[in-house]
Amino acid sequence: MALDAVFRDQWGRVLATLVGILGDIELAEDAAAEAFAIAAERWPRDGEPANPTGWLVATARNRAIDHLRRRQVLADKTTLLARDIETGLRPPEAFVDDSATIPDERLELIFTCCHPALALEAQVALTLRTLGGLSTDEIALAFLVPFETLSKRLTRAKHKIRNAGIPFAVPPDHQLPDRLAAVLAVVYLIFNQGWGGGRVDLAAEAIHLGRALAGLMPDEPEVLALLALMLLHDARKAARLRDGQIIQLDDQDRTLWDARQIDQGRELLRRAMAHGRSGPYLVQAAIADLHLHEPRDWGQIAALYRTLARQTGSPIVEMNLAVAVAAIDGPEAGLAILDGLDLDHYRYFHSTRAELLRRAGRDGEAHQAYRRALSAAQTEPEQRFLADRVAETAPSAVSEPRQAGA
Repeated sequence: MALDAVFRDQWGRVLATLVGILGDIELAEDAAAEAFAIAAERWPRDGEPANPTGWLVATARNRAIDHLRRRQVLADKTTLLARDIETGLRPPEAFVDDSATIPDERLELIFTCCHPALALEAQVALTLRTLGGLSTDEIALAFLVPFETLSKRLTRAKHKIRNAGIPFAVPPDHQLPDRLAAVLAVVYLIFNQGWGGGRVDLAAEAIHLGRALAGLMPDEPEVLALLALMLLHDARKAARLRDGQIIQLDDQDRTLWDARQIDQGRELLRRAMAHGRSGPYLVQAAIADLHLHEPRDWGQIAALYRTLARQTGSPIVEMNLAVAVAAIDGPEAGLAILDGLDLDHYRYFHSTRAELLRRAGRDGEAHQAYRRALSAAQTEPEQRFLADRVAETAPSAVSEPRQAGA
């Protein structure tokens, strides 16, 4: 396995294991980064070890001990860890059970990062950094904040966890509901970073975390609904791109959709609905399911978006409602909703508006909106798709008469 693939697959597992050993996120993160750097130097020369994760954990642990010794702090912990290595009581393979889909340590880490003592934006950023392995640059882009702001936010969050003694543990049952909202928001943001940003490994990471949460809280409808939502979206990933080009939903080859995963998502949605409580993730999962039907019931989709808008107050939900309204009443009706939204900073707003302008025959305005969307696009497939739309709506392109039969 290439080292970059090991990083994508194992960063969260390695880091969570180290936090469990060391009790310090910042120290564990520094040690993990050093271990991956050493691997990048040695593995091409010496070959990949039989247990890459165990090797990384053991190497990172050794680095952490070196740091502790140099800093001359936590002497008792250093002595204990050093004795453990010297006596050989726990080989590297003992730290990680590669047969386990999700080690418990990752759940412990995500609840630590989502502790209510931290601001919500810090909870999300820290979990994206620790569990997802995103760089500070990537998270800053996702949050639409400057790099320096996000870097300081992460540092403050790590220090607060260490200095306040926030426990590295899954909270007891009576505290789980109160802690759930932030955790679900984090998991869905990780999924969206993988789905929208081209990091498919992060979408898989979010689904793994969602499965673990569903096992932990099997009677919580929002947990089941979030997992259903992610599975229903992820089931279409093989059909979303063709030759590096984005394929819109109506043009996707449905034979490439993962039918087993769709069935799993729908069963989870049925289980969530059986509880009789309708939260935002359940509504979104129901919308995702409706989008998989042909023909789509746009009236029901619009009704669910209106429910979701009332639940969340989100202008992004209103943007999606505009698309559904446009499908029912025409593009001008959808544009009337978009024109009242303050989403100029949101990159998908411009591509959505451009598409409705194009459908309305307002090609000059559509061209400008597509150009604005292209300037904010973050992935190559998205950039290629929007570049094609820019070309199609350019004044010279729309003014040229079509050949007969074209």
